Amino acid sequence: MTASRSTALHTDRYELTMLDAALRDGTAGRRCVFELFGRRLSGGRRFGVVAGTGRLLSLIRDFRFGDDELRFLRDERVVDAATLDFLEGYRFTGSITGYREGELYFPGSPILTVEGTFAEAVVLETLALSVLNHDSAVATAAARMSVAAGDRPLSEMGSRRAGEASAVAAARAAYIAGFGATSNLEAGRAWGIPTMGTAAHAWTLLHDTEEEAFRSQIEALGTDTTLLVDTYDTREGVATAVRVAGTHLGGVRIDSGDLPLVAAEVRAQLDELGATGTRITVTSDLDEYAIAALAASPVDSYGVGTSVVTGSGTPTAGMVYKLVARQDSAGGWVAVAKASTDKASKGGRKAAFRTLHRGTATSELIVVSDGFEDVAAAASHPDARPLQVALMTDGEPDAAFEGHEGVEAAREHHAFAREELPVRGLALSKSDPAIPTVYADAADSAHLASDS
Repeated sequence: MTASRSTALHTDRYELTMLDAALRDGTAGRRCVFELFGRRLSGGRRFGVVAGTGRLLSLIRDFRFGDDELRFLRDERVVDAATLDFLEGYRFTGSITGYREGELYFPGSPILTVEGTFAEAVVLETLALSVLNHDSAVATAAARMSVAAGDRPLSEMGSRRAGEASAVAAARAAYIAGFGATSNLEAGRAWGIPTMGTAAHAWTLLHDTEEEAFRSQIEALGTDTTLLVDTYDTREGVATAVRVAGTHLGGVRIDSGDLPLVAAEVRAQLDELGATGTRITVTSDLDEYAIAALAASPVDSYGVGTSVVTGSGTPTAGMVYKLVARQDSAGGWVAVAKASTDKASKGGRKAAFRTLHRGTATSELIVVSDGFEDVAAAASHPDARPLQVALMTDGEPDAAFEGHEGVEAAREHHAFAREELPVRGLALSKSDPAIPTVYADAADSAHLASDS
């Protein structure tokens, strides 16, 4: 039996119980603005990377309550019959604007703005947060690793350290943030990401000798393959690899040991044997700090697993989804905000801009509106780059942000946005955000932009 494609039950129960109550008291049809943002950057990072947007748009398209979903809600008595009737015809018909996938974000950045009725928009909270919190955490970690790696290629190989669906999403996020390939074939099929991989230690252990394993791999894949040389003794493995493949061997992989020391020894041995063009890949429990420590070592590429798919110690971006504006009973717009200690939010519809000085980012300028007047005044200033784009209009996603093309566009945009960071923003140590977040109203936003 084929599983339903519906994403409607990727939802916390309280969203539907709120909807049920709102349909009862007549507030379900009020127009609302919800905003997805992070109050702070998790893990003391200096910037965050938006990822998951293209996936989310497709998932919202599939946010439909079919027979199976409605039957479950009925059997569990989650909502009443009238709400079930409403959900049967549910379609998101509102609009979504937000940061482009691959864009950098900072505390308070309005990463996603969802506009529609309360009934349409409130039920998207869990889905939006589960996608963007996971993917952005992975992308932020991947970007830091990419910064540490410099021009050396990075491959993602963490599928075995994540859930099966999360593994595919993580490969996609890592690719957007600077990784060049993934070991995950489903990520290759679904998102067009280049795939890589040759052999594990099991391959060598399968054969009676290391030489037999290497010969068999060369016969199957050619001399440009990469041989894993540290199953037994690394020095002997390198010697065997060159003896079998010749001096034109494509590469060797090191998966253990004191990597800076071992890499230097392997490079020296390869050069002594005449395999001066053979590349060295290292793959042993790397994170951004280990990669940075290898900057002076004769390493040609890196393979990263556990650390990247788990956000390198920060597995969630800590984003929230809050109501920031709504219509009142008379139809007027009201800015609303949570005032809880340490969890306060800023009400009102917002427009976001990155102020620049000679091409370098100086602030995250967030223009706040009490109502729905034009808040785009800062966009006319040459040193303020608008950050928000239309992602979904009248319930229809912009196809440019979906699929293979959307992933490539996000990857390209990330590289562009990262170039705007000040040098201090590229440091790996914990610190304040690379640029400050500045709030302004529409009247003074242009003044702030020109002063930044």
